[in-house]
Amino acid sequence: MAPRRDYYEVLGVGRNADPDEIQRAYRKLVRAYHPDVNKDPGAEDKFKEISEAYSVLSDPETRRRYDAFGHDFRQVPPDVDPAEWARARAGAGARAGAGGQWRQARPGDFGFGEGVDLEDLLGGMFGGRGRRQWGPVPGADQEAELTLSVEEAYHGGRRAITLPGGRRLEVNIPPGVTNGQRIRLAGQGGHGSDGAPAGDLLLIMRIAPHPRYRVEGRDIHASLPLAPWEAALGATVALDTPGGEAKVKVPPGTSSGRRLRLKGRGMPNPRGAPGDFFAEVRIMVPARLTDEERRLFEQLATVSHFDPRGRS
Repeated sequence: MAPRRDYYEVLGVGRNADPDEIQRAYRKLVRAYHPDVNKDPGAEDKFKEISEAYSVLSDPETRRRYDAFGHDFRQVPPDVDPAEWARARAGAGARAGAGGQWRQARPGDFGFGEGVDLEDLLGGMFGGRGRRQWGPVPGADQEAELTLSVEEAYHGGRRAITLPGGRRLEVNIPPGVTNGQRIRLAGQGGHGSDGAPAGDLLLIMRIAPHPRYRVEGRDIHASLPLAPWEAALGATVALDTPGGEAKVKVPPGTSSGRRLRLKGRGMPNPRGAPGDFFAEVRIMVPARLTDEERRLFEQLATVSHFDPRGRS
């Protein structure tokens, strides 16, 4: 069996990489090797390896244990001191070396040959207490991101997602989720050992950029194009929102940049008041004027004393 690769090597980052660097590397690799995108025969195995590495290195506690114990971190009891572990493995390495079982260590691989028994090693560290007496170890919590459009975040619904390791799951997204909101899926995280319960999956919502809407918390912002006469005389105009068409009352004398508020037409909130929708006015002029339009604009320019630059 081929030796397991160091998780840092799998993601292509250094051992001192910060969480943002790890996440960027993971996203880049997932886009390249996701089975829905990459049809190469080895892409799915590569994707699973990437997902496993990220699930370990993205969790600070799991990463700390991996840095201390390598790929054995799931088998090492939580109360083991890393320094004591290092001394024990050094002794085991010396014994293995004497028997011809020592091999060259790799990053993240602590150099045990196949002749070294992990239970024997740990038994020596704990006065003969073997692995079977450690008790069940619950699975670790994991995190995954789910990107939604503004409309999907507004309405909610069921979505199929691919979890770390390539596992697929259908989840129910409640209406009105916000960017960065976390949904906890009990029992969908890392597997426990010896019958212990699985960890939870924390699903982080990410709202994708939208050509018309900008979401800030539960408030939604959008542009409201108006003709000059609508802005000058006032009007009631139709405006698309994620929740459907809305009517906006434009007061007379409205200028570009003015924000008109539609109370409660932002993101829904199952536990309180919904957000608001803000329409920012943009006054538009025709790119080409008909002869009659030009005559009327010239007439307006002649009779109007309005100075938009405020000069006296």
